[in-house]
Amino acid sequence: MTEFEQKLTKLRNEIDSIDTELVDLLAKRLAVTTKVGQLKSAQGVPIYAPEREAELLSKRRQQAMDAGVSPQLIEDVLRRMMRDSYLSQDSSGYQCINPQCNKVVIIGGAGQLGSIFVDLFTRSNYQVAIIEQQDWPHSREILSTASLVIVSVPIRLTAMIIQQLSCLPKQCILADVTSVKSSPLYEMLKVHSGPVVGLHPMFGPDVIGLLKQTIIACEGRFPEQYHWLLEQFRVWGAKIYPVAAQAHDQAMAMVQVMRHFSTIAYGYHLMMEGAELEQLVDMSSPIYRLELMMVGRLFAQDPVLYTDIIFANHDNIVMMKRFAYRFLELLEDVEMGDKAEFITMFNQVSAWFGDYAEIFLDESKSLLQKANEV
Repeated sequence: MTEFEQKLTKLRNEIDSIDTELVDLLAKRLAVTTKVGQLKSAQGVPIYAPEREAELLSKRRQQAMDAGVSPQLIEDVLRRMMRDSYLSQDSSGYQCINPQCNKVVIIGGAGQLGSIFVDLFTRSNYQVAIIEQQDWPHSREILSTASLVIVSVPIRLTAMIIQQLSCLPKQCILADVTSVKSSPLYEMLKVHSGPVVGLHPMFGPDVIGLLKQTIIACEGRFPEQYHWLLEQFRVWGAKIYPVAAQAHDQAMAMVQVMRHFSTIAYGYHLMMEGAELEQLVDMSSPIYRLELMMVGRLFAQDPVLYTDIIFANHDNIVMMKRFAYRFLELLEDVEMGDKAEFITMFNQVSAWFGDYAEIFLDESKSLLQKANEV
């Protein structure tokens, strides 16, 4: 072994020793965070504490700078550790915010989204019942003692299911979890005289918990009576965003409908052009790889789900036509070689984004770094 190889082996052994210590420290940290989760759950305290997280990151970034270590590296490591620790805390049970709740009924509880709520309510020691298609002959009996009914069925079936819920106890909370809110809320208020709330969980069926997830809440009737439900979501780690149903649907037309439709159109275009995906991936920059990942991710999921979202509101067609018109308007600038007009438009949009442009630029850098590691 040469002198160089001897020195290299010695240094590598030192690195291995340090890495071993790091693993031992991570195991100790995990044991402590698990105890934190158990303590919080027993007291009904949300697992996610944004102020504590921000304070921790700030202190450790400063410590890293003082030690001559990259603060970005330390933040990346800490965020990854905290994500793992949140999962360890999330594995325990949760406090039941409303022990007086008689029974929670999830209509569609065997589905992907419904099963998430079945699991969470069960882990919080609520009595939970599920109604699927085969259970409808006995549904009146199941619903007769319900304190909370959540409708978690495809959008195209939501109104029909809600219209069959006139037999609910007066104090029962009626809620839905579809991505459209005005129409279901109208149907729920019409069929049930008790507390009503429209919910839109802003996450997919592949989540394993509600930590840092957003649930949109659209007020229906008697919010003081369903306040405990929103508090239960917070205990599970979710963030509640209250908004009017109409404002929700207008926002979703841009956040979901237009994006899903344009993504589907782009995937369709790639297929019709005969693009070689493997070649595109190999030749892609990190940002384009991310874009391809998001397109491919959509096509790996249930087409009925996205079809229902896009077709749910006929008014969305008008908005999507405006999008198509603006696409063609910009294309005309390119066709005419009008770079000045195109740059003017770009600057106008940049000004409209304001500070968010820089914020999104910074946030995307870490995503691009991760994409480049794949």
